[in-house]
Amino acid sequence: MAIFSPFMRWISTIAAVAAGATAVPAQAPSLAMLDRLEKGSWQLRERGSDKVMQTLCLGDARRMIQVYHPRSGCSRYVIEDTPNSVTVHYTCPGAGHGRTTIRAETNRLVQIDTQGIAEGRPFSQAIEGRRTGGC
Repeated sequence: MAIFSPFMRWISTIAAVAAGATAVPAQAPSLAMLDRLEKGSWQLRERGSDKVMQTLCLGDARRMIQVYHPRSGCSRYVIEDTPNSVTVHYTCPGAGHGRTTIRAETNRLVQIDTQGIAEGRPFSQAIEGRRTGGC
């Protein structure tokens, strides 16, 4: 076995160098699509309905990720971050969790699909968000 020791050390060294060369620090997704949405008053309606579910004064469109969990203190995991769409899974300790996809049609119109558990009950909703003016 002593014959293979230098060879095994060489293989271990090569493997360690290769692993170090490919390790790249993870960067946080930017969710830049949400930053392009116009700030102001937004109305959220269930898709296909004229009834307004909620009106938001948005300075930060990330609030639309957690329609059923408006509180802070939730952790988020970005599943998809593209120029026109974001998908985020979030968990709010003691309040539930959800998965939301927001697709921008324009910087004043978005389609939101959200599902999860809030207050111990499941939810699943297709929502249209539309900017209606200033706050």
